Amino acid sequence: MAVASASLIATLAACRAQAPTTTPSAPAPAGDTAVADLRAKSARFAPTDLTADITALPANERDALAHMVRAAQVMDALFLEQVWAGNESLLYSLLRDESPLGKARLREFLINKGPWQRLDHNAIFIPGAPEKPPSANYYPEGATKADVEQWINSLGGAEKTKATGFFHTIRRGPDGRFVTVPYSIEYQGALSIAAQHLRAAAAATAQPTLEAFLETRAAAFVSNDYYESDVKWMELDATIEPTIGPYEVYEDEWFNYKAAFEAFITVKDRTESDKLQQFAGSLQEIENNLPIDPRYRNPRLGALAPIAVVNTVFSAGDGNRGVQTAAFNLPNDERVIREKGSKRVMLKNNQQAKFDKVLVPISKVALAAGDQGNVAFEAFFTHILMHELMHGLGPHDITVGGRATTVRQELKDTYSAIEEAKADISGLFALQFLVDKGQLDASFERTMYTTFLASAFRSLRFGINEAHGRGQAIQLNYLLDKGAFSVSGDGTFRVDAAKIREAVKSLTGQIMTLQAEGSYAKARQLIDTLGTIRPPTKAILDKLSSVPVDIEPRFVTAIDLLK
Repeated sequence: MAVASASLIATLAACRAQAPTTTPSAPAPAGDTAVADLRAKSARFAPTDLTADITALPANERDALAHMVRAAQVMDALFLEQVWAGNESLLYSLLRDESPLGKARLREFLINKGPWQRLDHNAIFIPGAPEKPPSANYYPEGATKADVEQWINSLGGAEKTKATGFFHTIRRGPDGRFVTVPYSIEYQGALSIAAQHLRAAAAATAQPTLEAFLETRAAAFVSNDYYESDVKWMELDATIEPTIGPYEVYEDEWFNYKAAFEAFITVKDRTESDKLQQFAGSLQEIENNLPIDPRYRNPRLGALAPIAVVNTVFSAGDGNRGVQTAAFNLPNDERVIREKGSKRVMLKNNQQAKFDKVLVPISKVALAAGDQGNVAFEAFFTHILMHELMHGLGPHDITVGGRATTVRQELKDTYSAIEEAKADISGLFALQFLVDKGQLDASFERTMYTTFLASAFRSLRFGINEAHGRGQAIQLNYLLDKGAFSVSGDGTFRVDAAKIREAVKSLTGQIMTLQAEGSYAKARQLIDTLGTIRPPTKAILDKLSSVPVDIEPRFVTAIDLLK
């Protein structure tokens, strides 16, 4: 991969950050329907300034922050390559096209990180581009899923761990046979640049835990062993909160095995973080009361469960494509989760922008008039937090047929949608548990279910080919079938307070049980039967055409910093 890609994406990011705050309204040239259509598609993402207050950072920490942003820019180039081998050359050709159509295609490409509209079931918007490969660029060109799966099943021990692990691609060797290639070799050139910036940031900072993470993550880019740096990330306690490396597996639609590169460079809101840390102390009690067979519960969660509330300075790669991340729960390595727990990071400025520009307008269309006043940012923010907390609870390491394995490996391509549905619905279960305990005010019960219902339509607009959207469809349809949600005569939706609690508990138990059993068949059946858009839901979605689907961030703080 050309090293120039990293600086190229940085330049494009700067151009986007300095773009006008409104979508151009001038009509497309006569007959140029393609330009008009692309502009309409791009308008679904509301341009939004994301700012973070870095005025309190001393000069050395600002210098460290700038190096972290530079390292994050490399993740953009790496992610493009991971999504599709042809992405980089296509991007260069788009840069050379100065026509209105070329510029419209370029903006849509940058939003989606490829020539496919992620909100439209990956519809191709650039002629000549192929269908979006479900294998991404993690597996050999021309290989079939069945071929790769058969080869993986023939392996054992360390070789199988590599083949099914996060940090190895699968390629063909000189003899044509499949082989695993470490990310540190596959992406060696770009990772060496990212590592240089992380080491420079480590040299600049005066914060010991930040320095330790940056040094160990730079080393991981070379060694392909991310364990130590994941532990250091868990122990991070600094004014700057970076997350950078290969994490999420959504792009690997074959098996959900391979991790995509991403970055979130943020500054910490310590006051909000300390306020929410109280939830971490309740996790074991929530785990002990999950509505599943006690033998499926974890009697000892990982020791660490830090919660960081942050404001985004810059995000990249899988952290900035299509619909923006509101929060995340990492690391995904089951060994680290088992031994150390996991960290929940809340992107507060992202969430506030989503609430203001998307969720409130949706509620005015989707909800019955009597429910609209019960939509609240605190409920939106806190449920997202609990969603991330619940990723760490429930089954992870399991035994199937006497064989030690993980939920992720057993559920394969169904894993992401099922896991997102689990985190969502069990998040509601956990919030109700805390209300009943008196840890949350009783008034929270009035807003959390209504806000969740409005947010369901927000997630469904991401498309049910996307894990969060498909997981949300499962929940919405289940709760409708149980009468916990209902459709009014005018087509709007409302919450049935008498039925919602039991329905949430029931679905939480059902999903976690199939995970504990490692039942691919039950997961597939749940997706096939409930992961759909029904007519009443579609009627609401059709009325939301004038409401943005999500935000298009402009990282003005990062751009000013790099100047």
